[in-house]
Amino acid sequence: MDEGTSDRFVDLLALTTVGVYVLVLAGATTSIANATRSCSSWPGCGAATVPPESTDVAIALGHRAAALVVGALVLATAVVAWRTETPGRVRAATTAALALYPVQVAIGALTATSGAAAAAPLHLVVAVGIFGALVLALAWTLEAGTPAEESSTEPRRADPPDDPAPATGPFATVRAYLRLTKPRLMWLLCLVAGAGMALAAGPSLSPRTVALTLGGGVLAIGASGTFNNVLEREKDRKMNRTADRPVAEQQVPARNAFAFGVALAAASVAVLWQVNALAAALGFVAIIYYSVVYTLVLKPNTVQNTVIGGFAGSLPALIGWAAVTETIGVPALALAGVIFVWTPAHFYNLALAYRDDYASGGFPMMPVVRGAKTTRKHIVLWLGATLVAATALTAVTSLGPLYAATSAVFGAVFLWAVMRLHRERTRGAALRAFHASNAYLGTLLVAVVFDAMLL
Repeated sequence: MDEGTSDRFVDLLALTTVGVYVLVLAGATTSIANATRSCSSWPGCGAATVPPESTDVAIALGHRAAALVVGALVLATAVVAWRTETPGRVRAATTAALALYPVQVAIGALTATSGAAAAAPLHLVVAVGIFGALVLALAWTLEAGTPAEESSTEPRRADPPDDPAPATGPFATVRAYLRLTKPRLMWLLCLVAGAGMALAAGPSLSPRTVALTLGGGVLAIGASGTFNNVLEREKDRKMNRTADRPVAEQQVPARNAFAFGVALAAASVAVLWQVNALAAALGFVAIIYYSVVYTLVLKPNTVQNTVIGGFAGSLPALIGWAAVTETIGVPALALAGVIFVWTPAHFYNLALAYRDDYASGGFPMMPVVRGAKTTRKHIVLWLGATLVAATALTAVTSLGPLYAATSAVFGAVFLWAVMRLHRERTRGAALRAFHASNAYLGTLLVAVVFDAMLL
């Protein structure tokens, strides 16, 4: 397949994948479920139980019309896959998606005409199967169009020139201690906890609970970041990206930084204890997991450090839910699952951008061990898993159109950035995909908060 044909097929495959995802996500929302009950015939709504001008009927008919358009895209994608020189497994995946599509339509028709509630989960499972097949096809197609291996997405740079002596004085010291806490991580993790609280409480969320939970969470993040600075100080000095961190640069003595981290951890547990014991316990687990399990055990020893380490980032979802309910519920686990599978799709982009830096630091990150080409494929696969997890969150909550539209639009933006990374294979493209992943999760969490609070 020539390059122009390959690019056109990739664009068609990506468009089809996004179209199927929109259908999957829309079909899982409460509004579509209600609309299906109001439109009990198929393919039209001749036997609708509500007036034809009803919004529910319009939603049901719109969903079916969209399914027809997406079905045509699935058919076109499979045909093009067979008519061009695509890898055999890409043809197999697109053919599987095409074969499952009429099954999906038949289950949807059965659900509408018989009102069989038991068919709804099967409808969603088959839809996810179609989406998964297309994600695999997209990952394999992008992989096939990439050269065997590039040396790096970041050219190896010479050692930077000696920096001027660090600033001194009380303001410089305060700034150094603040940098220990990694404040740039706080906004997103606080959004995760906020989304957990919003899902648990809805409009009745208490300002006191919000203040204490987010306050304790900020302290926990600060403690984790501080311990990370202390424990990785030797490796940080070997990496251009981290050489200027406060402990690595000896702006803050390691002993003082460790004491500061202990104080932040104790304060975090104390603040979260004012909410409830479970929230405090989870906060303490988050600190230990990131500081010890991830930093000392996983990160320097296994290529799967990012995947397994994603548990640390998912804990704020459980903390937020526990702060309201004093339990760990299914919606909290689903939200935590979104964060867990999003983490590799997010962080692998940064690992690509600073591949040589991580190699210099001795960290077995995916691009260092498996190469850039494999890493880019894994980003597509984990992005697909993230979108599926976002759908699962819809299925176990009452989140509505705002959440669905946000996930669809920003998921498409994230996918576009990842496809651009495959084509350009540069450090700048990796950083764009990294920022697109932040934009996706940030807007998704804001949508969760608004959707849940407006219910």
